[in-house]
Amino acid sequence: MLYISNQCQIPENEIRFEAIRAQGAGGQNVNKVSTAIHLRFDIQNSSLPEIYKTKLLALSDQRISKDGIIIIKAQRFRSQEKNREDALNRLRALIVKSMARQKNRKPTQPSKNAKRKRMDNKTKHSKLKGLRGRVKREE
Repeated sequence: MLYISNQCQIPENEIRFEAIRAQGAGGQNVNKVSTAIHLRFDIQNSSLPEIYKTKLLALSDQRISKDGIIIIKAQRFRSQEKNREDALNRLRALIVKSMARQKNRKPTQPSKNAKRKRMDNKTKHSKLKGLRGRVKREE
């Protein structure tokens, strides 16, 4: 059972794990043992509340496929058990992140000093560019 909050949990049978070989350097252990974990979680067919499902599907995250399946690859650790825990923690973090509300942005105006500095920089840059033109000869 994966506990998301007091009211929300995911049964283990809804999460699929697949052991695969980890990528990268690592010597004999990496070449022989399948320590990395692929976690697959189908959002649509899960027992999550509807609000969780809609928020997760609305996320623009590369780990969520078009079919609504979350795929997490965990290969940070050398043991399969730790990678499994890591994948579950990342799934939990993704679901919690999807439910977080963003703060409303309060639009602000630039200060008078900031406007003045901007205009001064523009005029200074304009004069500098004006000096780059062709030099006129006086005879």
